[in-house]
Amino acid sequence: MLWTAALFLVVEPLLGHVLEPLLYAHGTGLSPVAVIASATFWTWLWGPIGLILATPLTICLVVLGRYVDRLKFLDVMFGDEPALTPAELVYQRMLARDPVEAAEQARNFLKQKPLLAYYDQVLVPGLRLARADAERGLLDEERTVRIRDAVAEIIDDLSTHEDKSEPPPVAESATDDETPLAQINKAEEALNKDATTVPEQWRTKQPVLCIPGLGLLDEAAALMIAQLIDREGIGARVEQADALSISRIFSLDTKDVALVCLCYVEDATSAQIRYAMRRLRRKAPDAYILVTMLGAAANIEAREALQGFPNTGFVESLDETVAQVRAAASGQQDRAPPPDSNALTRAASL
Repeated sequence: MLWTAALFLVVEPLLGHVLEPLLYAHGTGLSPVAVIASATFWTWLWGPIGLILATPLTICLVVLGRYVDRLKFLDVMFGDEPALTPAELVYQRMLARDPVEAAEQARNFLKQKPLLAYYDQVLVPGLRLARADAERGLLDEERTVRIRDAVAEIIDDLSTHEDKSEPPPVAESATDDETPLAQINKAEEALNKDATTVPEQWRTKQPVLCIPGLGLLDEAAALMIAQLIDREGIGARVEQADALSISRIFSLDTKDVALVCLCYVEDATSAQIRYAMRRLRRKAPDAYILVTMLGAAANIEAREALQGFPNTGFVESLDETVAQVRAAASGQQDRAPPPDSNALTRAASL
């Protein structure tokens, strides 16, 4: 009798509350409303047997909806995952002319992660969704302007945001002989180390010029990049989407510009990139030109388009762009020529 009682009192809770959640999952993947609705329906249909089978049957429907495109609505109706991803939600809010809700979503995201992560994981993927709709002809000029304005409003609302930073570690070399004032001075020097590496002309002027590559979506990306660069203590400004057009290229102000960031979210061909590079090189012959392509992964055509243009760079993410600008400001950027075309050909064949 004691062994039987021990079996139910010890082994059963151990299996049900420890081993099974580790082996299976902590949840069924169903929303609470779906569990109640399924239990009510199957009990009405089959009685007690339906009540027992309600949850397994509903889970099977959710799995079908998750992996069969035509049944996707089942996963949305019964699953416990959000109907829209953060990127899809911000894109939907921008189309609905509701940047306030998008900014509130950003505030909630930034409680756990830095601003760069929000731009990289939410706002840039939202612009990629807009680019995909534009390629399918579903995004007209009015909606594109609406998205650009919404991104500008979100960026302006987040201009005062400060990322959460951990307190500086206490130096292990500090001894009891050091006065508290000396320890405070060391801590301040550690905090200001990065700021002092930026020369004065990079902080007081606007040596970085962010230029959209093709259209309004690229202008939205340029606004993000300019703000991230400005948060590094480096002056940056943004030109409009038609900055490289015939009507505006001659009035483009490149005085005191040491670095030009050519920003792309939309897919650009190698001919379009070379066209923009030639115009920029004539306006700023001594500037370092950094091509930032956020619309896709590795773009071999874009890299190949930089052949023959010295003093250039190519990056594919926001953090790489900020790192390259910071390195250029400190005089440490890699100014090596673009990869050899034969190497690019071999990479494309692989």
